Amino acid sequence: MNSFGEVFRVSVFGESHGNSIGVVIDGCPPGISVSPDDFMQDLSRRRSGAKGTTPRSETDTPEILSGVYNGNTTGAPLTLFTRNSNRRSADYDEFRNVPRPGHADYVAGIKYKGKADMRGSGHFSGRITWGLVAAGVIAKRIIKPSVVNARLISAGGMNDVDKAIEKALSEGDSIGGIIECRVSDPVKALGEPFFYPVESAVSHAVFAIPAIKGIEFGSGFRAALMKGSEHNDAFVDERGKTLTNNAGGINGGITNGNEIIFRVAVKPTSSTGVEQNTFDFGRMQMTSLNVKGRHDTCIALRMPVIVEAAAAVALADLLMIDRGINGLRTF
Repeated sequence: MNSFGEVFRVSVFGESHGNSIGVVIDGCPPGISVSPDDFMQDLSRRRSGAKGTTPRSETDTPEILSGVYNGNTTGAPLTLFTRNSNRRSADYDEFRNVPRPGHADYVAGIKYKGKADMRGSGHFSGRITWGLVAAGVIAKRIIKPSVVNARLISAGGMNDVDKAIEKALSEGDSIGGIIECRVSDPVKALGEPFFYPVESAVSHAVFAIPAIKGIEFGSGFRAALMKGSEHNDAFVDERGKTLTNNAGGINGGITNGNEIIFRVAVKPTSSTGVEQNTFDFGRMQMTSLNVKGRHDTCIALRMPVIVEAAAAVALADLLMIDRGINGLRTF
């Protein structure tokens, strides 16, 4: 499945080295002012170019195929796509027989009977997150006045991200990182227990992002070390503001109006300059593998805006569900 959401439904399509990649957004409310330029700020944050990111450079310019008329969304499915131009597909020829450790090459070969387009990791590539970020731009407008902000707080186990990147580059290896995301001024009472609480919806969307390996809300795993009297967030005023926020703005799977806080763990990029020993399924023997191609030293550098988009999409869907239950809201 390549779709997420019950009412605000996001479907991504395309492959890393195919003609184009894109997204279809169904359930988008009518009347949202939108133009191709509106997407570029967030899409530019996702692009490569900074030290430690892939040298592959794409314009990422969006084209609107449907769902917009006279500069406003129509309520019909909104379809956006961008064309791939900077492709070097020959870099990936050898991986059909020698699947890259940590990548989807091996499992995709089995699941799709060897027919999947795995150039640049195909549909499994982080490049497919272009569509999620584009959807996030619309979702962020739907959930206003809530504001979603994410940042990389550590990389390679170090708080000094620049130093961590320099060290990884000097070693020819890759590193992961931790991203913290905060949603300020969230709408109260979003969330649909039992199977679609806020944590479940956000986690589902976040885990669709390649390289995400873990998530925690509020105090997260530290909660297991705390006493109930320490972990409980006492209310301090009539608006429901709490003295602490160990719950991360969510009680019983429902937003309580305090800031939503969660952190995600991003694994090291599987493609690394370090030689690895692995199995050659063509020759049926072990072999050494030097991964070619253009890859990120730390994919977490480009992740904050993608995590923001995932959170915004999940919250937009929850808001649209709530609208169906409790009446219309103004966007």
